Amino acid sequence: MTRDEAWELLTEYNQDPFHLEHAQIVEQLMRYFAQKLGYGEEQDFWGIVGLLHDLDFEQYPEQHCIKSQEIMRERGVDERIIRATASHGYGITVDIKPEHEMEKVLYAVDELSGLIGAVVLMRPSKSVQDLELKSVKKKFKSKNFAAGCSRDVIQNGADMLGWTLDDLISQTIEAMKTFQD
Repeated sequence: MTRDEAWELLTEYNQDPFHLEHAQIVEQLMRYFAQKLGYGEEQDFWGIVGLLHDLDFEQYPEQHCIKSQEIMRERGVDERIIRATASHGYGITVDIKPEHEMEKVLYAVDELSGLIGAVVLMRPSKSVQDLELKSVKKKFKSKNFAAGCSRDVIQNGADMLGWTLDDLISQTIEAMKTFQD
């Protein structure tokens, strides 16, 4: 599957600008971590997984990570993409445990990218460029802030990767600083 094909599939099921932006942020994070973690040859694949991870969320929120498997299978999408995208719903909507490092990264950065995005919106600069770990950690501890971003999922993702929470947050901030605004 090419990136263009993935985008076409995504936009068939998602029109909300927020969801499309989130998909592209997670795509960029996945590409960044593929390169950083020594999977550079799989960077495009990791990016497509990031782009499609919430394929079903806008139209089928109650069947998130379940309906997407059905949609992708009907389209003949690679089973590795189907499994990887579904695994980010582990313990929430599916019992597909993230096993590959790519799946663990997706599981961890999906929620975290939302939290970081919310922190950025509260900053005077509205930019990730001057964002520091301590700012995100402060908001991470505030359960009412960006309440839809599961702190348990973020922590579990860090644990799955064998990283500290600080490392996961810091690396994700650094990744987001490399994105084009």
